Amino acid sequence: MKKFEILLVEDNEGDIVLTAEAFEECQIDSNLNVVKNGKEALNYLGIETDQKPKNAYPDIILLDINLPLLNGHEVLYQIKNNEKTKHIPVIILTTSSASVDINKTYENYANCFITKPTDINDFFETIKILSKFWFQTVMLSGKN
Repeated sequence: MKKFEILLVEDNEGDIVLTAEAFEECQIDSNLNVVKNGKEALNYLGIETDQKPKNAYPDIILLDINLPLLNGHEVLYQIKNNEKTKHIPVIILTTSSASVDINKTYENYANCFITKPTDINDFFETIKILSKFWFQTVMLSGKN
């Protein structure tokens, strides 16, 4: 079984650490790659340069909405409107629960929207459920 590549687009250091710990606890064979703003995300994916990224395309992208330089809505739009990246599942993982954010992300073809739980145990459980679904239940694209 291949190692899953995950791209986490998150600027909050605490959330980065928590997410990494949660994935470790899930014991899914994966690499968690982190970028801290929208511009870095597009560069990582090769969208800004219109070239293939230095690393393999991620199997999934965990995307926060509140990011510096380019927000998550702008990044999602770019990902889903690019022939090379539109197949990658994008999971919105954010503190927002505003209906305007939820609606806008689905209008831009997000695969799911998750509001980050504030309780650490609930957060770990959310990542566990997310991991089980995306890495054990779903058949991901082999385009990488």
